[in-house]
Amino acid sequence: MGQRALLTLACIALAAWCAVITPGRAGADPGLPPMAGNFLWGVSSSGFQSEGSAPDSNWSRYAGSGRAEDYRNSVDFLHRYGEDIQHAADLGVGVYRVSVEWARVQPSPGNWDFSFYDAMIGRIRAAGLTPMITLDHWVFPGWEVDRGGWRNPGMVDDWLTDARAVVDRYAHFNPMWVTFNEPTAYVGQEQLIGDLGTVDGPAMLDRMVTAHRAIYDYIHNQQPGAMVTSNIAYSAIGAAQADASFVDRVADKLDYIGIDYYYGGSLTKPPNLIAQLTNTPSPLIVEPDGIYYVLRRYAQKFPNRPLYVVENGMPTYNGSPTTDGITRADDLRDTVYWVQRAKADGINVIGYNYWSITDNYEWGSYSPRFGLYTVDVTTDPSLTRRPTDAVGAYHDIIAGGGVPANYAPTRAPALCSLQDLPSSCINPVH
Repeated sequence: MGQRALLTLACIALAAWCAVITPGRAGADPGLPPMAGNFLWGVSSSGFQSEGSAPDSNWSRYAGSGRAEDYRNSVDFLHRYGEDIQHAADLGVGVYRVSVEWARVQPSPGNWDFSFYDAMIGRIRAAGLTPMITLDHWVFPGWEVDRGGWRNPGMVDDWLTDARAVVDRYAHFNPMWVTFNEPTAYVGQEQLIGDLGTVDGPAMLDRMVTAHRAIYDYIHNQQPGAMVTSNIAYSAIGAAQADASFVDRVADKLDYIGIDYYYGGSLTKPPNLIAQLTNTPSPLIVEPDGIYYVLRRYAQKFPNRPLYVVENGMPTYNGSPTTDGITRADDLRDTVYWVQRAKADGINVIGYNYWSITDNYEWGSYSPRFGLYTVDVTTDPSLTRRPTDAVGAYHDIIAGGGVPANYAPTRAPALCSLQDLPSSCINPVH
């Protein structure tokens, strides 16, 4: 039995023991206050996953190799960004997260083209929204692949050349910044589908730490008062080890703690690790209350730093109903309830982004559907954006500053959430 399996069994055993001595209480809080007016509501997306017309990159090569589903033209954000940005503005959000893809702005060394991002980020600002710009969302140019990618020590200097150019170009828009999207998951994906070997993983993390620290200082030189983070791909199993490999090493250079939360796990419903590793939506465990424990965990770990949910959402399999019957709108309202509850309990959470404004290319497959607007890439040549039930729900949430004060979640809190053991058993939310 592997170390991870032993850890999982130990966690479940501890959860069971804690559950015996500390029963949880479920129910709605009739006095739940709305979010303050300065709370940031947003949507998230990424370049390669949505833009289409992909230039040569590590991921265009993966998609073209037969190791992943054909990329096609994704949802063609490259030409339809105006429609998607308007949909976001109509929701009432204040933040639109995008990435500036290195492979598109620097198709060859020394050759720069910012024309698309100038227009797109300018449109975000014109719509009254704040851009949240991700510098690296898992994609780098094909010519960098040929140099060895993250196995090459020179990757750091090349990466910083691109990142500084992006900062110089867009700092005047006063965006929020994400340096690396989910750094530990980034390493995992490169090992899973790329040519990064197991022994290369620590070196890649070391190089990303160096790059983050350097670009953090550069951003603050160009944009005093900037808000910079690197978002955490939260997983209950191995969270401490993941933090130690990156977040803890850049903790002095994080202005806010960015958190991505998707899948639950508890004594009630043990996590489906195979489904998570294979990105299979149907059997994944959705437990909205788990986000409360994640926020509480990082509020205790970083007591003087604000928290921001950079990504959260619910996948369906090709738009089919979930196995447990929860709808996208229900999941959104339930999740916001627990974020709102965390805020009411004194946790300094300043924003929430929904992933994502549309369905997109989920790193090798179009089957997982996360979009507020669904787009059937494989069968609909028109790439029509069709609203899900969560569009109206999110609009009402934003307009009301959260869910109503007497809102009761559709699911009671899970028994001993694995998101933060043993705290979730000893001190359960109710």
